[in-house]
Amino acid sequence: QVMLVESGGGSVQAGGSLRLSCVASPDILSTRCMGWFRQVPGKEREGIAAISTEGGNILYADSVRGRVAISQGNAKTTIYLDVNRLKPEDSGMYYCAARAPVYVGCAWPLRVIDYHTWGQGTQVTVSS
Repeated sequence: QVMLVESGGGSVQAGGSLRLSCVASPDILSTRCMGWFRQVPGKEREGIAAISTEGGNILYADSVRGRVAISQGNAKTTIYLDVNRLKPEDSGMYYCAARAPVYVGCAWPLRVIDYHTWGQGTQVTVSS
């Protein structure tokens, strides 16, 4: 089973940028879509970006489109999320997740139930 470890979160001022990283175990090749989700206390986990590990398909939530970029490292075992022009409402716990291998690639909406492996999360706090 794929193991995921996120890093890169922190406290930043509004307008700043962060690069979040998700390192996956080598058997990530068993999944064909990786996603980033965020969660604010008291709210549901929200899918914000996803990338097909086989290339060619990237999805973004409207709430972050134009400010966020998801990418895959050359080794294909690392997924990045670059978040720019951060806003206070971007604060939350950011999770990396692997979509169940039964699915071919990524699809919108990004449903929590479709993702079978999750990292422990990395906290992002944006101050105004």
